[in-house]
Amino acid sequence: MTTPPSGDPRSEGRTVSRRKAEHLRIALDSAMPANGLTTGFEHFQFVHQALPEIDLVDVNVSLLFLGKTLAAPLFISPMTGGTRQAGPMNRNLAEAAQHLGVAMGVGSQRAALNDLRLAASYRVRNLAPDILLFANLGAVQLNNGFSVDECRRAVEMVQADALILHLNPLQEALQADGNTNFRGLRDKIAAICRRLDVPVVVKEVGWGLSADTARQLAEAGVAALDVAGAGGTSWSEVERRRALSPARERLAAAFMHWGIPTARSLQEVRAAVPFLPMIASGGVRSGIDVAKAIALGADLVGVAAPLLTPATQSAQAVADVLSAVIAELRVAMFCIGAGNLAALRRTPHLQRLEPDRW
Repeated sequence: MTTPPSGDPRSEGRTVSRRKAEHLRIALDSAMPANGLTTGFEHFQFVHQALPEIDLVDVNVSLLFLGKTLAAPLFISPMTGGTRQAGPMNRNLAEAAQHLGVAMGVGSQRAALNDLRLAASYRVRNLAPDILLFANLGAVQLNNGFSVDECRRAVEMVQADALILHLNPLQEALQADGNTNFRGLRDKIAAICRRLDVPVVVKEVGWGLSADTARQLAEAGVAALDVAGAGGTSWSEVERRRALSPARERLAAAFMHWGIPTARSLQEVRAAVPFLPMIASGGVRSGIDVAKAIALGADLVGVAAPLLTPATQSAQAVADVLSAVIAELRVAMFCIGAGNLAALRRTPHLQRLEPDRW
């Protein structure tokens, strides 16, 4: 086992766990604002078709993604793990994912790799034996002692079908104890893609992927990308609320409007790497958002913030939110005459409402 060179791994695990608990507490605050930017989905509208020539009961939203069949194009984006509260939340999310046949990712597993006592909060496979399940690590940890061994351990810990490596340079820069050495990561990501036995997906955490970054990651051999654009939870605001000094607070506040809106990131990344499977996340709030994301080039659409509070309640509460999203998606498809996701992706009935301003 390779451990980070910063001392006792268990002590580091506890530090990360405390930070995760703070993140979760702030994110669950009903007064938490979204990123200062919007997702960009509001600039698009479907043209209603009064004669859709299909039956709603025949609308099919299933798909194949990374070799697994999903009943709907939804991905419960990584949210939590490594804290006392996270275990029940992840179990509720997993039960809902199994019930509805959608995908799920666990939160970053760094804490559990450093302190195995935290691993139970991520383990949900027994509750969701059939879902497409993603393990998750910060890509920057590849510059902090982690290697393909830790990636394998993360996958094995949750019996995952794939591994997410997340990119969060701004978040790390805003943390007093952040890891900001992103030098040489592309080659290290490429090495993980070559050596790991499961697909590797790279995602941002809320500031979006650019076309240039997408091309670099495609060259590195990633199996899919998650654009995770701006317009959803403001992680700069989360870090501002965690700041321990006025200087740190001002620094975080300056980036309230930073990032690439989700719709823009999705369009640019799809044009740059048209052959790669694509996940769109970041500020997705409804089935109509999901429909727009797919029409703009996504294969799968991630939902996070709307599920946080339900995840603290029950699996049924999570399933109720997701079921409503799926119902909205199906009705939107029906009203533009798109009987399946392939038809939605090529629909001529999505129009831009405003000039190309972001």
